[in-house]
Amino acid sequence: MTDTREAHASNESPQNQPMQAKRYSGYKSFSYLEPDVDYKVFELAPELNRVPSKRVEVTPEQEERVRRVFGEHLMISLHDHCFIAPKNLDEIFEFRRWGRDWTGYEGLSHSGLDVVFDNLMNGTAMITSRGGWKWEDVIYDLGMRLSDIAHQDMVVLATTTEDLVNAKKNGQIAFVVSIEGAAMIENELDRIDILYGLGVRCLGIAYSEGNQLGGGLKEARDGGLTSFGRQAVKRMNKLGMAIDVSHSGDQTSLDTIEVSDKPIFITHAGARALWNSNRLKPDHIIKACAEKGGVIGIEAAPHTTITQHRPVHSIDSFMEHFEYCANLVGIDHVAFGPDVLYGDHVGLHTVFARALSIGESRGAAPYPKVEWVDGLENPAEAFPNIVRWLVKNGYSDEDIAKVAGGNILRVLKQAWAR
Repeated sequence: MTDTREAHASNESPQNQPMQAKRYSGYKSFSYLEPDVDYKVFELAPELNRVPSKRVEVTPEQEERVRRVFGEHLMISLHDHCFIAPKNLDEIFEFRRWGRDWTGYEGLSHSGLDVVFDNLMNGTAMITSRGGWKWEDVIYDLGMRLSDIAHQDMVVLATTTEDLVNAKKNGQIAFVVSIEGAAMIENELDRIDILYGLGVRCLGIAYSEGNQLGGGLKEARDGGLTSFGRQAVKRMNKLGMAIDVSHSGDQTSLDTIEVSDKPIFITHAGARALWNSNRLKPDHIIKACAEKGGVIGIEAAPHTTITQHRPVHSIDSFMEHFEYCANLVGIDHVAFGPDVLYGDHVGLHTVFARALSIGESRGAAPYPKVEWVDGLENPAEAFPNIVRWLVKNGYSDEDIAKVAGGNILRVLKQAWAR
């Protein structure tokens, strides 16, 4: 395919110019097929400027430094969902049952990201089941998404650390397939090998509900890793697959950290000390993760990383979680897993409240609801605003490079096979 990086960048106004030049050719998902013949057409949400989310204000000199940082250092999102939701969320269940998720290629071309751990829509791949997390559905979801990605050359499937570095060099974005929970492997240990063979490089232990491996964060009693769960952790270590405990219960998280021979990730969470929510991690788990060399990615999904001082969710409350964790375990063990998407994320949570166990994972205290997380609306604006905030607040280039990607790469060099 033709390299259109310069042509694309030249058509952008200075305010909307992408943070890094990427090989975006204007490709839209499934454009190799015929609409309304090969698939049902749904009107999708805008990838850019859907809502008036604010940009972090910096001086021209600081903006120049931000762009230099993006150019010189690897930018890795530890957790996102880079699909585009339907504009009308009343259509979401029919949309999901078609099994075709549109990737936000244009939005990603603006994001400045070199690497994204994309988590598909795993639990909501409800092609054969209203409950989700079925093996056949997850494989269908994965294959359909990668089929689309194979028809363009800006986003590339990545399975090694070398792939991540090369993507940046080539003006591309490395797509690391991740799945948030392992319920679909049931009691079949070899299914982890199959997922690895299909390109999956990060797997969560449990997604809120308990499963064959261990307890989820919604369970009133978390018994920790099961015997099978311990086998699964060891298998992931042997394969070279990163492990995530973001949605696991506290005891299951601790057991996983202890049993794993390799450092693990909390790909998207925050500090429970700042807001009493099961969705966030207590200090002792964040410390245990860091002591084994692991990393916590700070998340921005609506109404998660709020605090007692900042109950209205925004980039400032999000960064309060970042600074708390960095002070708790050191700058070498913190990164960013925004957990955002293209479309109405708050509305999507409302629609999928039961399937995603939203209610059970929120704090008991009341908090102001927002229509979107200001400054962190989608993958196109999250990392540019995060780096602007870090520059504005006096962080060094060295520390920004660590939290924006370097810390994650260090763990992957230990956790992955290569």
